Formats: sequence, C-alpha cells, structure tokens
Amino acid sequence: MTPSHRTLVTGATGYIGGRLVPELLEAGHAVRCLVRTPDKLRDVDWRSGVEVLRGDVVSGDGLEEALEGIDTAYYLVHSMGGGRDFGSADAEGARNFARAAERAGVRRLVYLGGLVPEEGDLSAHMASRTEVGDVFLESPVPAAVLRAAVIIGSGSASFEMLRHLTERLPVMTTPRWVRSRVQPIAVRDVLRLLVESAELPEGVDRAFDIGGPEVLTYAGMIQRFAGVAGIAARVIIPVPVLSPGLSSLWVGLITPVPPVIARPLVDSLRHDAVAGEDDLSEYLDDHHRIGFDEAVRLALRRVDESRVDTRWSSAAWPSAPSDPLPTDPDWAGGSLYTDVRARYVDAGPGDVWRVIEGIGGENGWYSWPLAWAARGWIDLAVGGVGPRRGRRDPFRLRVGDPLDFWRVEEVVPGSLLRLRAEMRLPGPAWLEMGVGRVEGRTVYHQRALFHPRGLLGHLYWKAVTPFHGIVFGSMAANIAGRAEAVARTEKAGTG
Repeated sequence: MTPSHRTLVTGATGYIGGRLVPELLEAGHAVRCLVRTPDKLRDVDWRSGVEVLRGDVVSGDGLEEALEGIDTAYYLVHSMGGGRDFGSADAEGARNFARAAERAGVRRLVYLGGLVPEEGDLSAHMASRTEVGDVFLESPVPAAVLRAAVIIGSGSASFEMLRHLTERLPVMTTPRWVRSRVQPIAVRDVLRLLVESAELPEGVDRAFDIGGPEVLTYAGMIQRFAGVAGIAARVIIPVPVLSPGLSSLWVGLITPVPPVIARPLVDSLRHDAVAGEDDLSEYLDDHHRIGFDEAVRLALRRVDESRVDTRWSSAAWPSAPSDPLPTDPDWAGGSLYTDVRARYVDAGPGDVWRVIEGIGGENGWYSWPLAWAARGWIDLAVGGVGPRRGRRDPFRLRVGDPLDFWRVEEVVPGSLLRLRAEMRLPGPAWLEMGVGRVEGRTVYHQRALFHPRGLLGHLYWKAVTPFHGIVFGSMAANIAGRAEAVARTEKAGTG
C-alpha cells in the first residue's frame, strides 16, 4: 500500500474507528477523518498524521468535501445507544454516504456490521445494522460488509460485559441466551481484516461473515475467561424468566455497561451468532486468527498496563447535550446557575494538577461518596449512563474521554479541566476544576454551571442547592488536602 491510497474513516471517535486509524496509517494509507466534533480528536496520538473534517452523515453536511479524492471509505457509524428514531437515522446516514461516495468516484466502501442469525426475529438494532449493510450492497460503489459477533478486545462493550460478569459473580443465575452459540473474534483480527479489505479485487461486492477459530456458548466464554484470568470456575444457573429487557437491566447493575448499551448486546445473543462462511480468508489469504483464550489474555494485559486506547464509551452518548458552554457573567441566553469555590493550597500547581487530572474512576471524586454514588444509580435507573464508566487511562485525560457520568470537554494541561455532564438532567451542566497562582500562592478554583430548561430545570437546581456545601465544598477541600499530602510526600522523599 502506497501513501497515494486515500482513505476516509467515519466514526473515528468511536471504539473501532479510533483503533482503525493508526492501523491504516501504519499500512501506508493517507487518512482523512469525518467527525461531528473535531476537538474530540485533538489529543489522540495520531492526530498530526491525519486530515480531520467536520461533518455529519445523517444531515449530509460535509460529505462532499470529505469524500473528494477518496479511494476507500470506511463507514463505522451506528446509533448503539438507541433513541426512538435511531433506525431511520442510521438508514438515512448510510444512504447519504452511499450517494455522496458514488458522486465522488470512491472505489470501495467498507462497513462493519453484525452477524445475522439464520432464523428468528431480528432485534431493532440488528435489523438496523442489516439495513445499513444492504444500503451499501445496493450502491453502485463496490462494498465489503464485514459481519462480526462478539468482539474481544480491551475496552469493547462485549469484553467489559463478559469481564465484569465473570469477575464479580462467582455464582450467577443467567438468562437462556448464555446457552447460545457464539463465534467471538479478537479485535486485532477485526482491525486487520478491515485494513486488508481495502485491497479486495474491484469486482468484489458482498457481505462476509468473520469470526475467530472457535465456536463457544456464552456460558463457555465465561468459564474460559475465568480460567485465563486465574479465578475459580463460575457456577452458572440458567433461568427462563429473564427477558432481554430484564437481562439488560441485570447487566447494567453488575457491569459498567448501562442497560441502553447492554440491550443491543443481549439482543444479538438471543440467537446463535456463528459465521456461515469464511470466504474473506480466501480473498485475503488469511488462515490464522487469534483464539479466544489468547484474545482475552491480550485484552487483560492491555487493561493491566493501562494501555486501553479506546473504550466502548469513547463514542458520544446519544442523548447528551451539545450546547456550547455559556459565556458568563454577561451571558444573555437565559438563566445560568453557578457554584463557585476557591481555596489556597500549600502545594505547587503541579501537585494540584495531578490530583485534578486523576479524578474519577477508581480514584473517586474527593467528595461525599454516598451522594455521588446515589446520583449515579438514579441516573442508571432512568436510562442514563450510570456511575461506572470509569476512566480510559488512570493518569491522563484527553478531550472526549468519558469519565463516569461526565465527558471531558476541555483540558488545558496544568491549568484547567472542564467536564460536561452526560447524566440525565433538565438542562446541560458543566464542572470546571483548575489551578493558578495569586500573589505567589497556589489557588485551586472550582466551578459548577447549570443551564436550566423549563420550570423543571429551575426546580432541580433549587432542590439540590442545599447539598452543594457537602458535595462541592468537600470536593474543593479534599482536592486541596490531597495535593498538600502529595507535596509533603514528595518533599519528604527528597529531603
């Protein structure tokens, strides 16, 4: 592959797209990314090696410019989180993309979908992904539609669901779908096959089933995972009463994957998900794929080494607001409630910044734990992301990273961290934490902002205001105290 092969990737802020781009660069592609929010790619390691354009496949904005001069276009967009009209939006986005690709003279389209059962009713998500694949196969542009079942890789929703169910439940009562036959595939193989699909012969225009070398039941995957992880075999008791809806709620309670994301995963497991053919191997001369145990071992190693490049939560939460941060204090767009706090800190700005950047996930929020946990569980109960998305990296944050029920909107290293709430609220909310110097002293500053929508928004702020002294006040005090403890430890170590 020469650098003259020009490639477009949509969905580059998502789990697969964010990993595919560096693989394409390594293979010699000249890569362009089409994203709705370019800033989310600002801090990724490969940003300087690609061209980034703003656009949206559903509205069609930016498609003509993005596809101009492109040889291979990867379509990795899917409304995993749902919404009432997600199916029609997915189909409309695919049609817009296919038409624009035809006009631009694109040589090949590549799409990653899901394995479709040979019999049985398709779930709404599976039907939508099948429809998107059909749109590309009906397009005059040759398409390669790759269809995979469970993808095993650090940070994938399927892997996180399997991992947490296995690690947290030595004895589990499980739905009937744990007995379904599944053909899991390692994310490394998925990425390799996606890259190599750009080199398929021009006349190839079809769907391909892709899977790993083994067919297992989900219960078998749980037991094999336990063996690789070095934990005792699990006791699995299937029960017939857990519907897909109840199953997704059960998964949401046990794992970091919220029910709205777990539901399509569960739906895909209700029927056997086994490849009906392996023709892609013949076209690409590919006859060796990673086995299940090795895929789990590689994923766990990445988790242990904190080298998870993308996670299932990398993509934007479907219902999250996208309003710009209001300009204050002269903001004229409506009411804006704020909670502002500042504290002098007997530590250097660098010590404070390390505490700020390390917030969330396993490190906690330096505040009243019960209040944060309760808010997260309430959010999960009403269909939100819940409290346990955690962090992508335990030490560093970048724009676009999910952080429990927040998302990083801005990072100015050593100075400012701004988070946007992705919990369900009657209006957008932000939390800012920063550090500076005033008259030679280090100052930690913190600001919560809330833009109420309607009467419910105003009532919500009034209701939670009495708790701000506990939640936000203790956060400011504890972050300052933690930074001072870090400074004392470092001073003692060098003394």
